[in-house]
Amino acid sequence: MDCVPWRVALIGALVAALGTLPGLGAGTLWDNSETTYGEVAREILIGHDWIVMHLDGDPWFVQPPLYFWIAASFAQLLGVTEFAVRLPSALATIATSAVLGYAVARVANPRAGLFASVVLSSALMQAVVGRLAIMDALLDCGVAIAILGCFGALATGSRRAWYAAWVALGLATLAKGPVAPVAVLLVIGPWMLWEWRSQRRLAAPGALDWFGGIASFAAIVLPWTIALAHAAGFAALGELFGHYTFGRYVGTIENQGGPIWYYVPVLVLGFFPWFAFLIPASLEAGRAAEADAEGSLWRLALAWTIVPFAFFSLANTKLPNYIALELPGPAILVALWFDGVAERDDRRAALAWSALVPITIGLLAFGVAIFSSTNRLSADLAPLRLDLALLGLVMFVGSAVCFGLLLARASAWLAPFALGAASLGALSIGALVVEPAVERFKPIPQLAAIIERERRPGDVVGIQSVSGGQALTFYTQPVVAHLDGPFEQPPGAASDPRRLVCSAARAFVVSKTVWAKPYPTYGRTRRVLAVSNQDVLYLFDGPPCNGSD
Repeated sequence: MDCVPWRVALIGALVAALGTLPGLGAGTLWDNSETTYGEVAREILIGHDWIVMHLDGDPWFVQPPLYFWIAASFAQLLGVTEFAVRLPSALATIATSAVLGYAVARVANPRAGLFASVVLSSALMQAVVGRLAIMDALLDCGVAIAILGCFGALATGSRRAWYAAWVALGLATLAKGPVAPVAVLLVIGPWMLWEWRSQRRLAAPGALDWFGGIASFAAIVLPWTIALAHAAGFAALGELFGHYTFGRYVGTIENQGGPIWYYVPVLVLGFFPWFAFLIPASLEAGRAAEADAEGSLWRLALAWTIVPFAFFSLANTKLPNYIALELPGPAILVALWFDGVAERDDRRAALAWSALVPITIGLLAFGVAIFSSTNRLSADLAPLRLDLALLGLVMFVGSAVCFGLLLARASAWLAPFALGAASLGALSIGALVVEPAVERFKPIPQLAAIIERERRPGDVVGIQSVSGGQALTFYTQPVVAHLDGPFEQPPGAASDPRRLVCSAARAFVVSKTVWAKPYPTYGRTRRVLAVSNQDVLYLFDGPPCNGSD
């Protein structure tokens, strides 16, 4: 067995670990997705129900369970911490880098495999997704292994790669639903058509291998699916796979829409600092795909880059992390391009493209300055200016070193490592320095800590037309009531603030400071316990409610 690809995989894993593990538990969870998914994982431990997911005590049929099972297991072992619920994403990202490096090293050469791991692991979106308590990193890992496994099986006839692909596909489906097989088909289907058009013979699996692969997939996906249908009914499956999967594509879920060009700036920023090289790499791929022995890998990378991008651009629901599963494609393209550049005597084109990186950094800094000034954030960002300047300086120096190394053929192969190291360094500074500094912009965890300190048995908690309701739940205890504002007409009794305030001896309510006066007390005593940014924490206690405000 050739051990060189395994060494590349190990190095790729170490590189990805440098981009994800430092400061993984630094900073509280970000609102919305992180706090929601972290809370769903925590409620597995609270309710001891591993079949039906729950959020705030209610059944929750939005995502499949794999991430929540892993996060809950880590939380049970390490405690319910930010590190524990983010660890599944970090480990999945590390595995993705290792597998990509291994595959590219086997098909192309070890240097290209190292380049692919470095490019992928140091891309901004890849590192961010790997540091969040969300299931996308698990999806991306499973999809990448499935695509590379299918590629290896069809190109070489490897049965091991074939079954690895089906197992990975099952796990990816258990992480985020039918989008996993759709994503794999979007890449492998066009690649196979391209191979046939190029008159390249593929090693078609036999009927027994097809049966074994599908059986492996079913053995992973069906047990929980059947158990959920038995516990919650088939309506739960309809909500999970219908409304929250297919519904995301044909409709707009939770106002998460966008124009058809939505993912253009997402890819530019998400593949930073490598996007400048993606353009010449794609042009090179168009020629190499029809010319050399590595043409099949070039074709796979192009299909992986283009087709999912177009597919998600046509979806009605859009989020930046949706196209993270396509990042291995651009990483392969850039890696193969750099591998070719290192062998050329004429590197003027490469030098010109590398010069765009520091220009991009300057434009990005200018854009942040304009945005903060336009939105009157300059004062808020003032304490972060030195940290942000340090990030820019690290990236600028790294891009300059990359340019310098490309000047000589003997050192050109080191250029990607210099830029990758700068990107990983900037990511570490962001995680260890910048992220803790922005805690002041997260009011809910601060207020939740006060509630936990002051809380007594029988107290109730609510949040009133303020974003961050799931953060309040995660950092206190369920159930947290979601209330309408004091001057809003509640659509039902459950969201009526009077009901919560009058339901217990004491009620903690997180509200907005703009509603401070006048504010109904329902005849009770209302005290301000704390103010954080534009949010305020009230405590209602004293006499029971009367009929007046």
